[in-house]
Amino acid sequence: MPSPTYYVSTPIYYVNDAPHLGHAYTTVAGDVLTRWHRQRGEKVWYLTGTDEHGQKIMRTAEANGVTPQQWCDKLVGEAWQPLWEHLNIANDDFIRTTEKRHTDRVQEFVQDLYDKGEIYKGGYEGPYCVGCEEYKLPGDLIKSDDGTELCAIHKKPVELLKEENYFFKLSEYGPKLLEFYEANPGFIQPESARNEVLNFVRQGLQDLSISRSTFDWGVPVPWDTKHVIYVWVDALLNYATAVGYGADQARFDEIFPADVHLVGKDILRFHAIIWPAMLMANGLPVPGKVAANGWLMVGGEKMSKSNLTGIKPQDLTSHFGVDAYRWYFLRAIAFGQDGSFSWEDFTARYTSELANDYGNLASRVAAMVGKYFGGELPASSADGDAEKAVQEGLAKAVAEADRRIGDELDFQGGILAVFDFVKQVNGYLTEQEPWKVAKDESAEGRARLATILYTAAESLRGVAVLLNPVMPETSQKLWESLGAEAALDALDGRRVQEAGGWGQLAPGAKVTKGAVLFPRLEEKPA
Repeated sequence: MPSPTYYVSTPIYYVNDAPHLGHAYTTVAGDVLTRWHRQRGEKVWYLTGTDEHGQKIMRTAEANGVTPQQWCDKLVGEAWQPLWEHLNIANDDFIRTTEKRHTDRVQEFVQDLYDKGEIYKGGYEGPYCVGCEEYKLPGDLIKSDDGTELCAIHKKPVELLKEENYFFKLSEYGPKLLEFYEANPGFIQPESARNEVLNFVRQGLQDLSISRSTFDWGVPVPWDTKHVIYVWVDALLNYATAVGYGADQARFDEIFPADVHLVGKDILRFHAIIWPAMLMANGLPVPGKVAANGWLMVGGEKMSKSNLTGIKPQDLTSHFGVDAYRWYFLRAIAFGQDGSFSWEDFTARYTSELANDYGNLASRVAAMVGKYFGGELPASSADGDAEKAVQEGLAKAVAEADRRIGDELDFQGGILAVFDFVKQVNGYLTEQEPWKVAKDESAEGRARLATILYTAAESLRGVAVLLNPVMPETSQKLWESLGAEAALDALDGRRVQEAGGWGQLAPGAKVTKGAVLFPRLEEKPA
């Protein structure tokens, strides 16, 4: 049964370095999704955080001459949390895997598995990628020109490790997982990701090494403290520990399991195979959906620090603005597919769609209401076919955007539905030519002008509601410009599914022309 709370999580991000565009892409997507559901009137919980254990963190800290905890504290406090604030991420919690509320519960969870006979002691030898914190199968490796085996993701040599470990009986859960996937075809998205997981599980699963004994930066195995819990087992449990597992049963029951886990496709197997198997083994409910986004590409390479293609989000927000940043990646890239970023594409879309189509529409409407009606929104008289077409266009945009973003995680499709309506309103003004109608000072002419401008303003009211989850600061500016803050109520309280109801802006509302929503871009900084 679904919980009463719509629960969305991002991956918890590894703090071996500062965040780049790829991290922010997933986090912004989660923020838009949860803001959308809040504006549906639903109770929402949005979780993000940082993954702070493991060999990679330990080595990074050593290379910088500090302890692992000091390194994590520095990166979280100076890079990760400030970035989410900068990008206007409205997360409800930020979990760190070094927190006691997490580590104690991780030990309890693993102890329960051990007591149930789901964990046994053994040994393992194989190629290990420190960057992925994962033992690699032969199909996961590529060879360099000199024959060295490399991780296919990080393009770095793997290490041959041999150590005594504890193992989770993952191999026993293959049939159960396949049965679950069959009964829940929407559990893994997109379809290409689902097919990858199905094929992998059908080949047969190996038992999972859930401890490491060659280093000590991790959560100790409770029955054998010479071992630390495998960082991925530790990390996956954040989705449970952050919402009260083992500490607050009522809260846990209200929120868990997650409705949507947003993940990068490179960590799909952990979330779609290992995580549900662990939950099944401990008798806990399985998440509703694991949605894998594609990679952001620069010059044909996955964006990452190790590939020297990591770009700081601030490099873009300082030029385009935070709201345009939030909009661009979800509009330009179909969620679930790989997408290439380029400065030129961002600039072109900003100028064409944000500045010319949307921003210019808002400026024109406010200016004309100010010029022809003293800044007071006029009452509409008889609506003709042109006005009814606009009204129908808004209702269609609302229904399509709500379905695509709220239900299907098709951010691009939902945003395009709204901007198609923006184009429709621009076309309506071009056809109706209110600047010419204004020359007719008869009662009929004034009434017609009032109808045209009310139609345009009311359309913008609907657009402000629909784009609020995507561009909250800009939408608030537009909301206030339309006089809606005083005439209606707070924008965050407006229901997206009700945005298409016509006639919500009251005549007499004070319409003001504020600052330009999307200023002209200066020359690209060097």
